[in-house]
Amino acid sequence: MKAYRLVCNDAHELTHFIEHHYLSQYDHIFVQLSISMAPPFYIHDVLQQLHKKLPQATIIGLATDERADSHREWMISFTVFERTTCQSLVLNEEEFDNGYELGKYIAETLVTEETKLLLLFAQHLHDLPSVMSGVQSVSEKTVIIGGGIHEGETLFSEQGIVTRGVIAVGFNSSYLRVHTYSSFPWKEVGISFSVTKCNGDRLYELNGKRALTVLERYLGKEFMERIPHSAMEFPFIIKRHGYKECLQVINVYEDGSIQVNRHLHGGEHIQFSYVHIKEVLERITHDLRKISKQPTESIFLYSGTVAEGYLSPLMKQAVQAMEQIAPTFTLFPFQEIAVKYGRANTSSTAFALFTLSEGKRTEKNPIVPIHFHIPTVFQGLITLADLMDSSSRDVERLHLSVEMAKQRYQSLFEHNTDIVYSTDLHGNFTSVNPAFETILGYTKDEILYTNLLKYIHPKDVRRVSMHFYRALRGKVQYYNLEIPTKSGETLLFQIKNVPIIVNGEKIGVYSIGRDITEQKRAEEKIAYLAYYDIDTNLPNRVKFMEFIDEHIERAKRKKQPIAVLFIDMDRFKMINDSIGHYAGDEILKQLAQRIQTVLPTGAYLGRFHGDKFSMLLTKQAEPEKVVETARRILQAIAKPIVYENKELFITASIGISLYPTNGVDKHSLLKNADAAVNRAKQGGGNRIEFYSTEMNEQTLYRLELEGYLRKALEKREFFLCYQPLVDVQTGTIIGNEALLRWRHPKLGLVKPDEFIPLAEETGIIHEVGRWVLVTACKQTKQWQQFGLHPLTISVNVSASQFQQPDFVDDVKRALSQSGLEPHYLNLELTESSMLRNVHYSTQVMKELQQLGVGISIDDFGTGYSSFSYLKNLPINVLKIDRSFIEQLHKNASDIAIVKAIVTMGYGLGIKIVAEGVETEEQVELLKALRCHYAQGYVFYQPVTAEEFTKYIAVSH
Repeated sequence: MKAYRLVCNDAHELTHFIEHHYLSQYDHIFVQLSISMAPPFYIHDVLQQLHKKLPQATIIGLATDERADSHREWMISFTVFERTTCQSLVLNEEEFDNGYELGKYIAETLVTEETKLLLLFAQHLHDLPSVMSGVQSVSEKTVIIGGGIHEGETLFSEQGIVTRGVIAVGFNSSYLRVHTYSSFPWKEVGISFSVTKCNGDRLYELNGKRALTVLERYLGKEFMERIPHSAMEFPFIIKRHGYKECLQVINVYEDGSIQVNRHLHGGEHIQFSYVHIKEVLERITHDLRKISKQPTESIFLYSGTVAEGYLSPLMKQAVQAMEQIAPTFTLFPFQEIAVKYGRANTSSTAFALFTLSEGKRTEKNPIVPIHFHIPTVFQGLITLADLMDSSSRDVERLHLSVEMAKQRYQSLFEHNTDIVYSTDLHGNFTSVNPAFETILGYTKDEILYTNLLKYIHPKDVRRVSMHFYRALRGKVQYYNLEIPTKSGETLLFQIKNVPIIVNGEKIGVYSIGRDITEQKRAEEKIAYLAYYDIDTNLPNRVKFMEFIDEHIERAKRKKQPIAVLFIDMDRFKMINDSIGHYAGDEILKQLAQRIQTVLPTGAYLGRFHGDKFSMLLTKQAEPEKVVETARRILQAIAKPIVYENKELFITASIGISLYPTNGVDKHSLLKNADAAVNRAKQGGGNRIEFYSTEMNEQTLYRLELEGYLRKALEKREFFLCYQPLVDVQTGTIIGNEALLRWRHPKLGLVKPDEFIPLAEETGIIHEVGRWVLVTACKQTKQWQQFGLHPLTISVNVSASQFQQPDFVDDVKRALSQSGLEPHYLNLELTESSMLRNVHYSTQVMKELQQLGVGISIDDFGTGYSSFSYLKNLPINVLKIDRSFIEQLHKNASDIAIVKAIVTMGYGLGIKIVAEGVETEEQVELLKALRCHYAQGYVFYQPVTAEEFTKYIAVSH
């Protein structure tokens, strides 16, 4: 980056300067131009000269009005960038609804990810901070500096003269470094005024008085005569959203109103302000020290009215110090300056200073000695500023003290929602607040000068009198008291009594009463809900665990056994799903009542959560007695329940752990009872199970297995085996069934019946199922390309996987990725997965068949075994469960069942597959029964893809 400065009087000197410094060779130039006393035609001539010599330059200029006897002078700065581009935009304010929308348009048009700095030069702009806020709403990373020029000055750019609007210049580069410094030198002074009448930026009244009258009283007529030039010396300060803003008076009207540079709202508060010179000096000194420590190639300083006024001597000294660091440009004086950086608020400033550099400089900035020479006249101003500062703080403290005292009284008495009353030394009412009348129902006329003891219960008279006289002796009293209202309702109050002292003498008692009736009821209800179940009124988990703790300690002392039982309803989710959760809760209430009717003495029943109840037996806790109690409970639960004319049958599973055999603390007893009830449910339900160590080991193994299972797919531990499907009549292989296997490095080959149910329970089956589908289809496509073109593939689909909304998309994706034609894919579903939601399952199967994919029912005969639903389901294949094939050559009934299934298949046009065929005798029987296909060890065992490929290669 390079910076040049020129002061000249005509175009010849300008041309010579440009040619001498070879400025026309640079691509990125930012030109700032100040012309004194120039008319519009002259400005056009200057712009034409500049544009002719530097057509690539971005130009911003400022000119004052022409005077006949003035000497015209040009002051120009040229900033040449190596890596930074400049882009400007000129906009008219009248084209936009408000300043905020104008700012948003600037940001959306001009600001990019690499825009580090945005300069806004405004001419007659109504609300510059709103424009800057609009810019920042789009970009928070860009430094924004805005300046509004003085009345009578002219703003222009290479695009022409601005009449009422803004010139925006964006500086774009990832290498550009921008550091901003600014000062908000104004401090509040005097009292705060409330805006009582306003309209937009027009202020009519402050504290109910004419705005002009307030200004003249506090600032004098001389101030009014110098407006708007004096406006930035003593502006108003307004606080919005936690930030201070300057409120500058820009016009005065004959009706006593004034115009300011911000929109106002009724009820806002404003204060006069002044410039604290000492703080300004400290700020400038601090900024100069920071600038000295940073890589700086150019400095720009834009001064406001205050800095151009009586702060001018100090600013000149600051500029001299800056010049020792880097070239400094101070071309444009502004009436109003605002700075916004990041999320910071837009602030009016005395000056805006920013430093520029492109990349890091190798040499260090010179160490600049920073010492201001304070003119003698300023010493008095500094002293006056300190005096004003101290006086303002005193006035503010006094004002706050008076205001707080007033508000405290109003809050304590008139506006208090609690009852507040005062009595004399004899307990006679001397005042009551509105809340007293509203809550208790007595009017002020009824109750004044009557004795307070008349309105309380006789049983409380002595206690209330005691607290009253203690308060008179100077001790604050707190107590709860029930007070009957005029209507007869009794309310509970929390009363506070304090003595009334005037000139050191006690003259009565003040009392405040808070109605805590509802609070007390709520506390009682919360306490109940914390320990009891709201539906069944049984002790909840927290309370039940307290019971266990209490009775374990007692059992330790008496060396007696106790038993912990979990009672879990079997398949209760079906009840909730079929008749709703509300009905389910009602049924659980009935079940809780039934259980309670059969409980022995010393039994505690609780609702642990959901449909699980907990029970503690403290007497008759021997195993035989516990089993008797558990059986009675199961019998009570198993009785039919009638709900809305429907008869429902429910069973339960019970798990039991004994103290001290199965645990010596509540956590181990509950954990082991939970393990036992899970074992009972796994056994089919409607069972009673005691805890055993083996069950605990099984649980730990299951947790360990789940942890390994979650990482198995990622670690590529799964693989597929393929068991051929054979045409019974010809013996030829017509397809394969893909079988999922898992080899873990620690556990070895894990059985499918161990990990597949766990994968379904944890939801891992969905991701694993997608992998199986894709892998099996790809492998089958490879075999087809090898020469086995008619070869099909059957893939097992779990119930939860089939019910997923995106299952059909998974099938389409697998076919697309593998290139396998749909009619070579067959999906095997169990009866339970299809009948879980028959309507939805039918829709999915039809959609799959429309793709060309085949549908098989696996393990047919082990589920509902109903022939009636088969005619309504879109299926292609029935697989007879191996349990019917094992004894086929020995059991005539199995032959009859298989024959019926095969006959039905021919009738419905469904292919029949026999599973688990292991002997030649079974094969011959299946041929005789005209079964279509079979698979089993008599034909082929499941093999890996590599082994099957080798076999195919040998057989071909």
